[in-house]
Amino acid sequence: MNVLDILSPKSIKVPLAATEKQAAIHELVDLLGDAGLIANTNGLKEAVWEREQQRTTGIGEGLAIPHGKSSCSTELVMAIGKPAEPIDFNSVDKRPVKLIVLLASPPDKTADHIQALGKISRLMADPAFREAAYAAETAEGLYGLFASAEKAKA
Repeated sequence: MNVLDILSPKSIKVPLAATEKQAAIHELVDLLGDAGLIANTNGLKEAVWEREQQRTTGIGEGLAIPHGKSSCSTELVMAIGKPAEPIDFNSVDKRPVKLIVLLASPPDKTADHIQALGKISRLMADPAFREAAYAAETAEGLYGLFASAEKAKA
């Protein structure tokens, strides 16, 4: 899986306006809607928030990967947001998040969904990549970082 197949420069926002978890999720879903990547933002907001209520997607090391499956999305799509200030996400390590990667897929794309979650987790497990992502000051810079990582793996 290539992250660039599911990530558009139009679906990255640096910085996010949101200062709390639910608002950040909504802002990223709206970004996907504004980019024309999903049809029903309200339905996806509900799906992602419902999943978040089951168990936090703040996985530690400053990263959250909220995700949901919904018919609002016809393909696997991703949005990335960097909060202006770290946001409390009830992360497993109790630290606030510096980067939020939202994944959305239709209900019949479970394997792709899991593969994308794993890919993001592996990229972000690299301390140098993670710190570069947290230091990115623009959406273009963040997109370029992911593009460079994909080219290096090719």
